[in-house]
Amino acid sequence: MSLTGFITKIAAPLPDIERFDRFMFIAPHPDDIEIGAGATAAKLAATGKTVEFLICLDGRFGDEFAPEGTTPEKLADIRHDEQLASAKRLGVQRVEFLNLSDGALYKEEELLERMAKAIGDFKPEVIFCPDPDVSSECHEDHLRVGRCAKRLAFFAPFEKIMNASGAGAAPVKAVAMYMTAKPTQYIKTKGYLKKQIEVISECFPSQYSKENPALSSLILYLKLRAYEFGIRHFTSTAEGFRVLGTTQMHCLPEAGK
Repeated sequence: MSLTGFITKIAAPLPDIERFDRFMFIAPHPDDIEIGAGATAAKLAATGKTVEFLICLDGRFGDEFAPEGTTPEKLADIRHDEQLASAKRLGVQRVEFLNLSDGALYKEEELLERMAKAIGDFKPEVIFCPDPDVSSECHEDHLRVGRCAKRLAFFAPFEKIMNASGAGAAPVKAVAMYMTAKPTQYIKTKGYLKKQIEVISECFPSQYSKENPALSSLILYLKLRAYEFGIRHFTSTAEGFRVLGTTQMHCLPEAGK
């Protein structure tokens, strides 16, 4: 780390995201929050925080393990219900769906405007979203949702800018990006990893049926990730996020590393 980076970290430390009260978890598809940050969502809900899930896309094309003959429209309905069931199991009562089509079959500006409206209505202090800056990520839905959420995390407090998108302002103080290769903050999840794995295994049968060999691999990955992050944070299990506060979002690249 450079001397400038070291001093900047001391002068402008990252915000402790757990100290806030209102959290919006933004996902491209049903099940993305559960995979990327399910244990954290469960922990925040259990500790009395106000948590909302915002699901941007309907998942209509994720039909590899859906029953034969399932139409895209029917699968979208199935995945909608699966997401509601999962959120309830995690202790999250507020779920909003933007219902844009899976497969990047929408304009990014429309996604941005709908997301802005949802943020302005809920008024979160912290936004969770996929990290759009991971070099290996090729899924355009994940990239677009991450880009829009990151963009709005910065603009959300500016009323006139949000009004231009037909939205209200929101007191966003930080963005926490999941599915990241460069976590900068860790949330202890002791006692919540089990619930995360249970909801993925039991609430999304259209994606993770017993016939899907990816389920066991995903569970192993989640366990290894949780234990590795836990070691870094001197606890049993944890989830890691690339966190940017309002200071790190603009003009201080060293502060966000």
